[in-house]
Amino acid sequence: MSESVHGHQVMQMMLTHGSALTKQELKMMMETTFGAETRYHTCSAEEMDAEMLITFLEGKGKFIPSNGGITTAADKICNH
Repeated sequence: MSESVHGHQVMQMMLTHGSALTKQELKMMMETTFGAETRYHTCSAEEMDAEMLITFLEGKGKFIPSNGGITTAADKICNH
């Protein structure tokens, strides 16, 4: 069974990257960093693939739209 990575780790990776990403670039970065078969979970959902997590986080307002794609902010990462 593949590893499950919390969505917070993806958002932290985006912060470390430091610049906007398209959703496709984010997906490729997730696959490179965590593996193509990795499953993702959050505080309220689990068993998501990369695309599902991106859609989920977008729906929760965790991304900030910008000219180059999307970014996030530290205050969008919950601390529980």
